Amino acid sequence: MSEPQLPQAVQRLVDAINAADTEAFVAAFANDGYVDDWGRVLSGPAGVRSWAETDAIGAGARMTVLEASTSDDVTELRFGWSSRVFNGESTAFATVRDDRVTAFRIPPHA
Repeated sequence: MSEPQLPQAVQRLVDAINAADTEAFVAAFANDGYVDDWGRVLSGPAGVRSWAETDAIGAGARMTVLEASTSDDVTELRFGWSSRVFNGESTAFATVRDDRVTAFRIPPHA
């Protein structure tokens, strides 16, 4: 089974996580971009880098996109995640503007 097609900016975000490339992860975001992980919001390049270092790349994360759908500028992802911080399936919403991610939101599980 192949991974779902993603907008280029979202694919760069996923690829950066899986390649353990913090610089590429930060570069996938707009300067005003942010990560919202269960209500913990980290903004701008420093905030995005901080999340990558503590919760994703620095935690040895691997992200497998299981399903994705895009409407306008928002892509909803269902993904598998494996790291030293969290293991399991989750959902995220990535918003893209001008080929950069402006928001990567992981809402709390219902």
